[in-house]
Amino acid sequence: MTSDKAAPPGVDTTRPSIARVYDYYLGGKDNFAVDRHAAQMAMQVTPDGPEAGRACRAFLRRSVRYLAAEAGIRQFLDLGSGLPTRGNVHEIAHQVDPDARVVYVDNDPMALAHGRALLADARTTTVVGADVRQPDELLAELRERKLIDFDQPVGLLLLAILHHLHDDDDPAGVARRLIDALPSGSYLAISHFYDPGAAQPEVSAKARAVEKVFNETLGTGRWRTRDEILGFFGDLELVPPGLVPLAEWHPDGEEDTKQTATYHTIVGGVARKA
Repeated sequence: MTSDKAAPPGVDTTRPSIARVYDYYLGGKDNFAVDRHAAQMAMQVTPDGPEAGRACRAFLRRSVRYLAAEAGIRQFLDLGSGLPTRGNVHEIAHQVDPDARVVYVDNDPMALAHGRALLADARTTTVVGADVRQPDELLAELRERKLIDFDQPVGLLLLAILHHLHDDDDPAGVARRLIDALPSGSYLAISHFYDPGAAQPEVSAKARAVEKVFNETLGTGRWRTRDEILGFFGDLELVPPGLVPLAEWHPDGEEDTKQTATYHTIVGGVARKA
């Protein structure tokens, strides 16, 4: 594992980081003891946390492949991109078109340091430091630097990020502002922690228990209802099969999920702007 002494400038190794906890779940080395402790606390309730992390990453790969190969998207905006790992957005998109452009956005110092070292490519990929909670500032920078052509369809990725916005951060407003900036023919992909409520009371109880752990350790994490998550898509048209457990969205047989406790507590979907 990465030692605290090797932390890049600006990285606080005394507090867990969402990006580094996710890295730990994926079997990465860019995490610290405080991150592993937070992850292991959650795993006391849902032991398949690492499988959930892999399911999230597999959904990213399938959704990006769909957008590039079937929807013809050639520019991607990945918000809350996290630490680089196997199967990054540009790697998937470039399998379809080596000229596809990708802009990665994060506000975690370690994610930015590693992203700029490993992902940035002057021709096709860029890493931007910004806060998704300030969409107007982000959009202004993207336009000023001409990183995204908002006259052409965009693949907007809000994967495992909106559930880390508190209700008073107005995640619905953030999503709406970003959607409004997209031209016709664009797509939005979302994955989100899910609380099924009375429909699956035992699953709901675990969701609430993990939410409590996340907020006590990371200070963030919201397991929202189906209606709340669907609301983030606004009036966009969901691609079949709609909003479903991650493993059920366009399965390709390449990465079968082994999720158990978390299978019904993380959902994803992709939608098109008419």
